[in-house]
Amino acid sequence: MFKHEKNLLRDVRVEKPNPQYAVLMQEQLGGANGELKAALQYISQSFRVKDQAIKDLFLDIGAEELSHMEMVSQTINLLNGHDVNYNGVEVGEIQSHVLSGLSPVLINSSGAPWTANYVSVTGDLVADLLSNIASEQRAKVVYEYLYRQINDKYVKETIDFLLNREEAHNALFREALNRVKDTGSNKDFGVTEDSKLYFDLSKPGKYFESPEAKKPEFV
Repeated sequence: MFKHEKNLLRDVRVEKPNPQYAVLMQEQLGGANGELKAALQYISQSFRVKDQAIKDLFLDIGAEELSHMEMVSQTINLLNGHDVNYNGVEVGEIQSHVLSGLSPVLINSSGAPWTANYVSVTGDLVADLLSNIASEQRAKVVYEYLYRQINDKYVKETIDFLLNREEAHNALFREALNRVKDTGSNKDFGVTEDSKLYFDLSKPGKYFESPEAKKPEFV
């Protein structure tokens, strides 16, 4: 069961409308590394998790990602302002001005619709946790790129909050991975000689030696 609280996780503001930047923010709403993708990935992964602590972690972070989606959508609303005018957008999608009445619809910054193909669910807890760690890292990178392209102090505050929450999720998923590092696809990891070979196929130069294959874990 989910319950919606009317207040945002964190209030968002903008200094002034900026429809072009609203287009960029669409990436974190309907893009491959956006908040909806993260929410549905973690919630979908949780359905068959037997470890109650990790199941709760997936659901807690998934629910928080939905609240991030709400913050991103409200930021897009404020950046779009009240006037439908596609001329305010020089690059990227213009659907907001010609199709959706400035509503933040589920598309990325180029106008491509969100797809469930973005969501990764393997049924292997180790593989899913590694995927989630990578997802949080990629989301942070996108927010960092967005941060560099806006001077609006309030938008920057929102982005700074969101990218730091991605770091928190990353740390929690790493902790969870360490709890299950001897299970699933990590079980019997690196036990054959084939797992300890490096094929140096780029000549000249050799920069890596054959590895001592170790199961993924984090300090």
